[in-house]
Formats: sequence, structure tokens, C-alpha cells
Amino acid sequence: MTATPALALLHTSPVHVPVFDGLRDRDRPGLVLHHLVREDLLTRARAEGPEAVVDDVRGALAEAVAAGADAVLCTCSTIGAVAEGAAARLGVPVLRVDRPMAAEAVRSERIVVVATVRSTLAPTIDLLREESGERTSFVTTLLVEEAWPYFEAGDRDAYLDTVAAAIDRIDPAAGGAIVLAQASLADVAGRVRTPLPVLSSPASGLAAGAAAAARRHG
Repeated sequence: MTATPALALLHTSPVHVPVFDGLRDRDRPGLVLHHLVREDLLTRARAEGPEAVVDDVRGALAEAVAAGADAVLCTCSTIGAVAEGAAARLGVPVLRVDRPMAAEAVRSERIVVVATVRSTLAPTIDLLREESGERTSFVTTLLVEEAWPYFEAGDRDAYLDTVAAAIDRIDPAAGGAIVLAQASLADVAGRVRTPLPVLSSPASGLAAGAAAAARRHG
């Protein structure tokens, strides 16, 4: 066992590594992060559905636990439910990065879920329904697929600006909250002009993962 808690992060893009390292350095100094990047999981989940990668996700999580992780945080919304479902077999907490964000979002009567890949919409809506319990929120979606090629090309500014522009076309008069369904969209919040609250997952997700790792580490 390491002297400090260790949190493994399962990513489907390498761009998330510096984001979470930066959040750790700012908010959780001393927390050990182990990054596992599996781009193939998102590629297959988008093409065949999240259930197609269940075995591979379980294998990746088992690898993280074998390396000494006290908890695992899945940063991909598309496969988040699959990752959570593997926790019972692993013996360590497995969290999805967007659950704390969803818990905050369902306090609003109206939610707009924003995504750049279609495969993340259904898992995010299902999560919001889980978190809402007896409460009901009116949920709509905004799919900005035209932004995704910029992400794949590594053009971060074009990616974020395209999504921000789409969000700013939402009529704020209806009220509610904007949910950024992918961790890659977090910095959109700083580029929009809308007065509506814009919620992202990395900071709150990392906080939850760190707390889970600390509890298990003892």
C-alpha cells in the first residue's frame, strides 16, 4: 500500500490527462493519480454501443486495481455506467466522473444536455433520471456533432468555440441548467455568454474519486 491514496483514471482520450493532473495539483496535492488511456473503448462503444466493451472495461479496471489503485474514476460518459457496473467484482470503488454533476443538475427544473458525440446522450440522460429520484426535470438535448472533427484533429479552440456558439443560441428565458456531457467540454463554460448555469464534470468528479480513494486507503 502506498503512503497516500491512489486514484486510477480510465480515459478514452489522452487530452484528459493534463486536465486532471492540473485539477489534482490545484485541489488535491499529494493525491497519486494513475492514468489509463484506452481510446479504443470509445471508438467501439460509439460504433456498437456501450455493452460491446463490457469485458474490455472490466479488464482495464482490473489492471488499474492490480497496479494499486484505491479507487477508479471513469472519465468517459459513454462508458461510465459500464465502469460502475464492474465495481462489485473489483473490490474497490468505481465512479463515473459525471455523477456529481448530474446530482447538481437535477436540482433545476429544466436541463439541456450538450454533447458532441451521440453515444453519450443516452447514458447521460439515464444518469440524470437515476439522480432525480422522485423529482422530475424537463430534459432536452443539444448535439453539436460538427464540433467533434475539431476534437479529433486536436484543434481545441475550434472545438470549444463551436460548442460555446451553439449553447449561446439557447433561449435563456426558459431557465434551467446546461449540462456538458463530456469531460472534454469543461472549458466551454469559460467561453459562453449565456446567463444560464453551465455545469461540467472534471472538478466535482475528481473530488468524489479522491474522497472514495481516501476512505478505502484508510
